[in-house]
Amino acid sequence: MTAATAAPPLGRATGLLRDALATRRTALGDDAVPAPLVVPLGAADVLGTGAPDPYAATRPRANVQLTARAVLIGPWGGDEPVCGQCLAMRWQRLRSRSEREALERSRPPHGATAWPLLTPYALDAVWAVYRAALGGRVSPPATAPADRELPQVTRVDLGTLATVTFPLLPEPLCPYCVTTVPETPDGARTVLAHTPKPAPGRYRLRSASSYPLPEQALANPVCGALGARTWINPASTTTAPVAGTNFVRGYAGLNDVTWSGQANSYAASRTLAQLEGLERYAGTHRRRGTTPVTASFDALVAEGTPVVDPVARGLYAPETYANDPLVSPFDPAREIPWVWGRSLRDDRPVLVPARLAHYSAGVDADNFVFECSNGCATGGSREEAILFALLELVERDAFLLAWYGRSPLTAIDLRTCRRASVRAMIDRAALHGYDVHAYDTTMDLAVPVVTALAVRRDGGPGTLSFGAAAGFDPEETVESALSEVLTYIPHLPHQVAERRGELLAMAGDYTKVLHLKDHAQLFGLPEMAVHAREFLEPTDVLPLAGAFRDWTASVRPGTDDLRDDVRFLVRRMADAGHDVVVVDQTTPEQRRMGLHTVAMVVPGILPLDFGWSRQRALLMPRLRTGLRDAGRRPDVLPEADIKAVPHPFP
Repeated sequence: MTAATAAPPLGRATGLLRDALATRRTALGDDAVPAPLVVPLGAADVLGTGAPDPYAATRPRANVQLTARAVLIGPWGGDEPVCGQCLAMRWQRLRSRSEREALERSRPPHGATAWPLLTPYALDAVWAVYRAALGGRVSPPATAPADRELPQVTRVDLGTLATVTFPLLPEPLCPYCVTTVPETPDGARTVLAHTPKPAPGRYRLRSASSYPLPEQALANPVCGALGARTWINPASTTTAPVAGTNFVRGYAGLNDVTWSGQANSYAASRTLAQLEGLERYAGTHRRRGTTPVTASFDALVAEGTPVVDPVARGLYAPETYANDPLVSPFDPAREIPWVWGRSLRDDRPVLVPARLAHYSAGVDADNFVFECSNGCATGGSREEAILFALLELVERDAFLLAWYGRSPLTAIDLRTCRRASVRAMIDRAALHGYDVHAYDTTMDLAVPVVTALAVRRDGGPGTLSFGAAAGFDPEETVESALSEVLTYIPHLPHQVAERRGELLAMAGDYTKVLHLKDHAQLFGLPEMAVHAREFLEPTDVLPLAGAFRDWTASVRPGTDDLRDDVRFLVRRMADAGHDVVVVDQTTPEQRRMGLHTVAMVVPGILPLDFGWSRQRALLMPRLRTGLRDAGRRPDVLPEADIKAVPHPFP
């Protein structure tokens, strides 16, 4: 797509297709088939960020949409309310970066004037599909009940006449189907409910495979909610990875958001990948049909409205704001968007900066920080989602305290783990030439935190790979941490070798560390191993039971109610001086699948950032006091003892 011409090139073809379908319908006298309403798709932005869509008034009612390559027929069938605008929005999100930038930055398309070519046999094929689908003569081809229940869209390829049908999830931001309402405190009401666990030591309420995920609706090339497809990596010998990706527009442009699953079978990994994709989908933007509160921090405080202070969540160094054009200092007098959350500590509604609750949302006024998915989690209940979101915050906070604070560490003797899965992971790592280690990095919030480290035996590229986990069951936590590092080591040596020159430049100048991948790959350099001395030279080695004896014997909650575990964590954080705020991110799509997603905002604990110039943790009080509060050192951490080296968290 390049510069504009006088009219969208699909206009003439649209009229030809409309007239041809109408003529065939009249010739057959088939009143059971609704009249065709045809609009072009791909010649104008339908997401509302570029120039206005000239077909906006009729698109919701359209049952045929013509693209440069194919005809989309539907939605048809199903019980869910869905419209042509829903289809168009999902279709556009799957386009290439160049297509989306052209459409969403108001650059009208320029193409061949006779394209698409609508031959008589192509028109006959489209009519046959249209008559069958809209006339109720065919049934959804999907095998999974969750997909068959949804409205369907049939694509007819104009080059090959190949025909394929996919289910379509309603679009929660469709301006035709959804009437937005203001954010309200009542909408954020969170009451922790009695939530029976399968057993006192089990924290997931049900298996991942038990959720009715509409897999085809989530990933398909026409209207996939999460992306166009998933792919496997048969070259991995440590796990059976499945991944997907899509572009999400954020405050820094189009971002490539990847979601993946790492299990021991491709089927299990695909389910985990889609669950992670849904979590990303919920976390990047608010998809609940609400408009945020717009006000300044000063005005909200003056009127007595409870708010999360962005300063307590951490800000960047002044030089970052001076040198980074994508961020600006927080201005308490400037109006910014807020969403309602709920303080679990104080049991009251509280406003949270929208940028801290949805990490791809944002406007120019609130560009004081870049957030990530840290503290977002999905579960089968709100309580389960809250618990795992808090555990993720605890895990990252503890890792950063240990890393930047140079904390002496105790290693865990992995030979004392009873799970066969742990032993299998050790063996798999060894086949790749790695030794794996685990360390107790628990801090003052009590819950066991384990950091795992894979060390390449010959010291070659991919030297170190880190991972971490937090959980109530120590052995399960070890397994989770090891599982994370095992996902990276098959690919890390090649990635490091391929970028060696670039990574060496980062090792000499940390300001060149800009992206998430830079942190992990930097420590694939043998030259960076010197900075991981606390991990490579632990002060002691203990059996698993010995490392977590106090937790297991007297601290760990032992009830069969998940609510008790959540309350335990909230109390620990409150005792450490932190509020605990939950923001419900659950989308309509997730709700119909029995899923809940939340973002937990805990001001004061260390946030995970990527990019050396954007490290909030280095400036926060907790970095100085956390190790003392955890009993890992007798005093406040002096500035001279802070490890001013980028963290290696993947």
